[in-house]
Amino acid sequence: MAEFRLPRNSVVGKGKSHAAPNAKRPRRFSIYRYDPDGGANPRLDSYELDMAACGPMVLDALIKIKNEIDPTLTFRRSCREGICGSCAMNINGVNTLACTRACEDLPGEVRILPLPHLPVIKDLVPDLTKFYEQYASVRPWLTTRSPEPQRERLQSKHDQEKIDRPSACILCACCSTSCPSYWWNGDRYLGPAALLAAYRWIIDSRDETRAERLAALEDPFKLYRCHTIMNCTEACPKDLNPAKAIGEIKKMIAAGGH
Repeated sequence: MAEFRLPRNSVVGKGKSHAAPNAKRPRRFSIYRYDPDGGANPRLDSYELDMAACGPMVLDALIKIKNEIDPTLTFRRSCREGICGSCAMNINGVNTLACTRACEDLPGEVRILPLPHLPVIKDLVPDLTKFYEQYASVRPWLTTRSPEPQRERLQSKHDQEKIDRPSACILCACCSTSCPSYWWNGDRYLGPAALLAAYRWIIDSRDETRAERLAALEDPFKLYRCHTIMNCTEACPKDLNPAKAIGEIKKMIAAGGH
């Protein structure tokens, strides 16, 4: 029988505990901590907060912990409005945005981890280098051959509506890091986010390289590692449907690139 074990330095241990003895509305947060410079294994630190003096979102709790309890806690954040995708993380087992996830919607202790199956730079900050390389590989920009017009390239309202939803992707990586196919083939499978971006430009009526774009994706790993598990669609915080976009790309290839 095959036996699989995690590397010793990846086993998560129990960390420090920070109590809030005078809290009116105590709530406990268990947060993944990892410092590559320290040489120690990852750990889960426990922080108790008084929710009577904290904002409603998970990101508010993280900011409060960093500002008032532990300034060494590291995480990404920017807009606080679900627009930038910076604060994507795994909260109670679900990939989501900390700025749009309300604490009151989460039962019991809140468990916060970095996005799964990515190298961790520090604490809740994953290394997205490969993710962005895959995004860039689908050429997420308009490509044309016809002479450049004097003004903008026009598009009908109907054609614009086709790309409206795929264009709403914020590259948070929640979808790709929720996909088992991406976990096991992340070096070759482009993943839901990159393929959604590819689809957005394939169906853009102004782009003139559809055949080339489809030919570049016709690969056993780049595209066809998707097995329609649908985790990506379930995880997307913007309610997009990467799985459907991937299915549409497969249909276009099967139809001869049209």
